[in-house]
Amino acid sequence: MIAIVDYGVGNLYSLQCSLKRVGAEAVVTADEKTLSNASKILLPGVGAFADAVAKLKEKGLDELLKEQAKTGKYIMGICLGMQMLFDESHEYGVHQGLGLIKGKVVPMRGLIDERLKVPHIGWNGLRFPRPHFLFKDVKEGDCAYFVHSYFATDCDESVIAATEYDKLLTAAVAKENILGCQFHPEKSGEVGLKILKAFCEV
Repeated sequence: MIAIVDYGVGNLYSLQCSLKRVGAEAVVTADEKTLSNASKILLPGVGAFADAVAKLKEKGLDELLKEQAKTGKYIMGICLGMQMLFDESHEYGVHQGLGLIKGKVVPMRGLIDERLKVPHIGWNGLRFPRPHFLFKDVKEGDCAYFVHSYFATDCDESVIAATEYDKLLTAAVAKENILGCQFHPEKSGEVGLKILKAFCEV
C-alpha cells in the first residue's frame, strides 16, 4: 500500500486516482502508523514552501519522513513536495527543508530570460542526463506538466531529469531511495502514469 501524505497541501485525491489507474492501492493519510506501515510514501505539495514545512512540522510528519527515509523506504516528493526534500529554499527568505537531498531551491525570476512568464506553467519536454528506473518507459523529449516559480539547484549529482525553460532546470532528482519530480505526474497524461507505475513497481 502506498501512502500519500495528507498535511493540508497538494492535489491529494487526483494523485490517488492516478495511482489507482496504474493498479496501485493508495491511501491519503496523516496517521503516523499508516505512513510507517506503507510500502512507499508520496509527498505532494502546492503553495508556499515555508507554510508547507510548517504544516508538516505541526503534525510531526517532518521527523517521521526523515525516519522512514533512513529505513530505505522509497519516498517521492512532487512539485513543492520535491522542493521540501532539499536543504533549504530561498522563497521569501531562507527556510530549512527536510535535508534528504543536497541542494537548494531558488527563484526563476532573475535567472531566466525576463520575457518568459513566471510561474512556468505548461508542458515541457524531459531530458535525461543519466538512466533511472523512474523513466524506464519514458522517452527523451516526452512532455510533463509543470507549474512552478522556483527550481532546485546545486544538486547536479542527484538530477535524473531536466527541462529547458531558457535554461536547463531540474525536473527530477534521486538519491538512493529518495526521489522527487518538479512536474506533476498526476497531471501529465500517459507519460505521468508511466512514471507513477515505475515508482509503484520498484
